Amino acid sequence: MRKILTLLLFIPALAWAEAAPDALIKDLAQEVATIIKQEKSKHSDKKALAAAVDAKIMPHFDFVRMTKLAVGREWRDATPEQQKSLTDEFHTLLMNTYSNALESYDNQPIEVLPLSAPPASNQVMVHSRIIQTGKEPISIDYRMEKTGQGWMIFDVAVEGVSLVTNYRSTFQTEISNSGIDGLIKMLADKNKKLEAKP
Repeated sequence: MRKILTLLLFIPALAWAEAAPDALIKDLAQEVATIIKQEKSKHSDKKALAAAVDAKIMPHFDFVRMTKLAVGREWRDATPEQQKSLTDEFHTLLMNTYSNALESYDNQPIEVLPLSAPPASNQVMVHSRIIQTGKEPISIDYRMEKTGQGWMIFDVAVEGVSLVTNYRSTFQTEISNSGIDGLIKMLADKNKKLEAKP
């Protein structure tokens, strides 16, 4: 799981809603990589790195939908306050994980494959690969939906492993053991540990 979340660093910010989703990923992946390198060259502290991740990457995830999919059927039983807490903690978990994994980026090139979807599609899968010297490329696929805010990411799969599906099993186990409030506490505890990590 750590490897998957580290690789998700390469998810780009989507700035121009009218552009095709694959073109957005191709054009802006380099922009985000540049921002990451700039933060590292400035020897920014963790809070600055986390702020950069939150500003440039996180706004283009549909966290409500991601959290709903990851929680599964129990989402319907959660109160609005619990749903908001779950979404906020999941958002923070990914932000903290990305900012703690920034040192893993070493300017690897990213290849975005041409989009194979009808022009009028509102949901697409964008396929990309991280090219590694002397190793097989790592596949990263983005599930995206066109919304009123533009194209939004609602799932990512690394080497065929879905982020949402991967979390679903963990979330289901915690809910079975401790309920929705137990899951919220588990996520909050994970975030505290990540924030305290040197």
